[in-house]
Amino acid sequence: MAERAVAWLVARGNPRLPYRGTQANDRWLHHRAAALNLRRLINLGLIYINNTWTLMPTIP
Repeated sequence: MAERAVAWLVARGNPRLPYRGTQANDRWLHHRAAALNLRRLINLGLIYINNTWTLMPTIP
């Protein structure tokens, strides 16, 4: 799964790290990974109802 995450980053126009220094790149990478994870959860049915986040069950 780690290889897939790196492949997604490279395929989406992030072939190199955008900043100088390890702290800035670490922060960027964590935010980028969180954004990709959130987008994936939303595609799977994540919704916000009554002050709680819920994954809607899919009907086969």
